[in-house]
Amino acid sequence: MSHQTPLGSSVPQANCLDLWREKNDQLVRQVKVAQDLDLSLRRQQLVQDALEGFRGLLHSLQGLPAAVLVLPLELTVICNFTTLKTSLAQGFTEDQAQDIQRGLERVLETQKQQGPRLEHGLRGLWNSVLRASTVLPQLLPALHHLAGLQAALWLGTDHLGDLTLLLQTLNGSQSGASEDLLLLLKTWSPPAKESDDPLTLQDAQGLRSVLLTAFAYRQGLQELISGSLPRALSSLHEAASGLCPRPVLVQVYTALGTCLRKMGNPQRALLYLVAALKGGSICGPPLLEASRLYRQLGNTAAELESLELLVEALSIPASSEVPPFLIEVELLLPQPDPASPLHCGTLSQVRHLLASRCLQMGRTEDAAEHYLDLLALLLDGSESKFSPPSCSSGLCMPEIFLEAAAALIQTGRAQDALTVCEELLRRTSSLLPKMPLLWKNARKGTKESPHYPPWVSATYLLQGQAWVQLGVPKQAISEFSRCLELLFRVTPKDKEQGPASNCEQVCTSDEALQQLQAAALISRGLEWVASGQDTKALQDFLLSVQVCPGNGDASFHLLQTLRRLDRRDEATALWRRLEAQTKLPQENATWSLPLYLETCLSWIRPPDRETLLEEYRTFLLEPCDL
Repeated sequence: MSHQTPLGSSVPQANCLDLWREKNDQLVRQVKVAQDLDLSLRRQQLVQDALEGFRGLLHSLQGLPAAVLVLPLELTVICNFTTLKTSLAQGFTEDQAQDIQRGLERVLETQKQQGPRLEHGLRGLWNSVLRASTVLPQLLPALHHLAGLQAALWLGTDHLGDLTLLLQTLNGSQSGASEDLLLLLKTWSPPAKESDDPLTLQDAQGLRSVLLTAFAYRQGLQELISGSLPRALSSLHEAASGLCPRPVLVQVYTALGTCLRKMGNPQRALLYLVAALKGGSICGPPLLEASRLYRQLGNTAAELESLELLVEALSIPASSEVPPFLIEVELLLPQPDPASPLHCGTLSQVRHLLASRCLQMGRTEDAAEHYLDLLALLLDGSESKFSPPSCSSGLCMPEIFLEAAAALIQTGRAQDALTVCEELLRRTSSLLPKMPLLWKNARKGTKESPHYPPWVSATYLLQGQAWVQLGVPKQAISEFSRCLELLFRVTPKDKEQGPASNCEQVCTSDEALQQLQAAALISRGLEWVASGQDTKALQDFLLSVQVCPGNGDASFHLLQTLRRLDRRDEATALWRRLEAQTKLPQENATWSLPLYLETCLSWIRPPDRETLLEEYRTFLLEPCDL
């Protein structure tokens, strides 16, 4: 066999070298032919055959003692084999690192350096090899190519310190040189390929361009998340100006749009977002960022339109593009981070965002339909359980039911709202007998969630509001009473269960529980008023003021009830307090309430507080006019 030819004979070695090189070139051409084919079994077979061909060729080369004459080809075969294997695996593995290490060891074997070389790991091995290359200049092009693969591996696995030292060595820098990776990548200048060099799938210059773009984008994204906006803008511009595949360019333009929006340049941001939408089929991130931009500008119609387009885009199955058999920028980027502005979430999360924004902006009919679509999406084909409270998409399932019911009530569909509430209660029914034990466990700090009762109570509150809309006051009062019965069992001070999700913190904060109690008391009080039972209404309004002093609506309802009952002294004292409060500077609330509760509170809010105060002032003056 050819690999058994003794190296002492230069002519046979040269003949073998020609054969090996021709085999390498033939395999490279085979991969490029496969690249031009559509996704098919033929394409897959050609590439797998080429991979095995490179593996066999490398086995033949490394089955012989290392020789300077053969090493440029051997290192090139290692590079082609590693590039193809990494591309097919869509990432680096330990095997690729071992292939690179073996190539470096072969270089040192030609210099008779057989001692321990890995005391400082791969970094130490690279230092030894690059020192040896000063007397082997013919190896430099292949070594720079292999160094590009090592740099890609270290960037992809976040070994940035090792990468910095490697680039410093490649650039001929000594200790104390720049540690700016972007500058080091720009400075790195791999030797140009000669026309008679073995063919490569991806040369060192191509790897350098990929590394430069990937690092600039990674750095820009990190700076954007951390708030270093001017630096982020510079890094992202650098990424956009490099070798940037269309999917990555869409992300870079979107990040530039986010950065410019945060810097107060909405028009420039919009230009980048338009460019991102024109740049490829991946339109999720730019559409989500466009919705944020329009929201910041106060353009509600455009914001909701962007979210609707995003829902449509996420509803369409992603098309499979033919990946090139190269190391591309995408392989060197980190996994999507939910904290990233480019994370657009799942279809259910975006549907929820659209539905909630419609509800907040008063587009109640659209909100109701979007919520029903969302519930159908989340519950289709599954018996969703409420433990834990968040579903797999990260959404708070009970809150979605409650928001849907609120939207349906808001749009006059009380019967549909009752159906949604009944479904929520059905899915939480198994929890109801366990509630006393649930709160006992919560006080002991066990992991069993203490957050179900507020959701169940809120369900009864919304059912009561639905019955109000249907004109059945007796049933409405019954539901409000059931809500209160559960709420007054809750001991919200016992909160030592450990960190909770944002959803849980909002749902079960002291303020949310107090406002929920106040909403139920006011709602029941208003039904007592409607049925002419002001004395019972007075009790509920008094209690609502006590449990939630921050709810001004309760005080105004109490004032009106005191006036109807002709309890002038108490009404006057309360009126004076309310008058004084209106003259004080209003502080912005430092807490937020669940959307369903905000919606419910809006239904029981007195229409015009200033008018009510003025009417009472007139009422006080009436005896003086007699």
